[in-house]
Amino acid sequence: MRRVAVVVTAVFLLAALVSNACAHFGMLVPDTDEVSQKKRDINLTLSFSHPMEGQGMVLEKPQQFFVVQDNETKTDLLGQLKEAKVMDFQAWTANYKPKAPGLYTFAYVPVPYKEDAENNYIQHFTKVYVDAYGEGEDWMQPLGLRTEIVPLTRPFGNYAGNVFQGVVYLDGKPAPYTRVEVEYYNKDGKRHAPNERMVTQEVMADGNGVFTFACPWKGWWGFAGLNTAADEYKGRELELGAVLWVEMK
Repeated sequence: MRRVAVVVTAVFLLAALVSNACAHFGMLVPDTDEVSQKKRDINLTLSFSHPMEGQGMVLEKPQQFFVVQDNETKTDLLGQLKEAKVMDFQAWTANYKPKAPGLYTFAYVPVPYKEDAENNYIQHFTKVYVDAYGEGEDWMQPLGLRTEIVPLTRPFGNYAGNVFQGVVYLDGKPAPYTRVEVEYYNKDGKRHAPNERMVTQEVMADGNGVFTFACPWKGWWGFAGLNTAADEYKGRELELGAVLWVEMK
């Protein structure tokens, strides 16, 4: 009986580790998805966490952090990052003021995160779109990241309850049948999942890499299209996450 109890306990502990490991999200959340005459600057927070459960992890200073205006002009913002705390763990913040109307796409490339629970490394290529003065267009164009989600639904100015669609890209091409994890940024802790299965939602992209999800609540939603890199990183598998954050109002 004692041996059985030990085995059962080990199984539950392993299940808990897998459950906790399945919902990592690179986070890039601005304080607005639109710039206007009333709100002319953007405060951005970069972190790594389980957004629904409010559990943070360390985000080392990213390898890259930049903004692209209208899919053309790229500006390096790495030097503007300031250390911060999110969910009691190391994170980063930055402030940016667009100089002209248009579409502003912010993105960061993190240092791969060592995940012992899954015996791998995780690297989430994370981005978010901000519309400046109502001139944000051509949001359906790839940015050129190693992996990314290209929106089929406008990634700003959405109502809660809207359906969001996107295409998962890997190495410049749509990635068919990619598993996409979805989580709500439960910033104030007011939302409670009825069970563990409800914390992270999952959808599968179709043969063209297209996925669909309806967002029931207002706030920020994260979408992570997950694939495995062809080459290992430091002797372990490397999970490549295409992460996009979208606000529902």
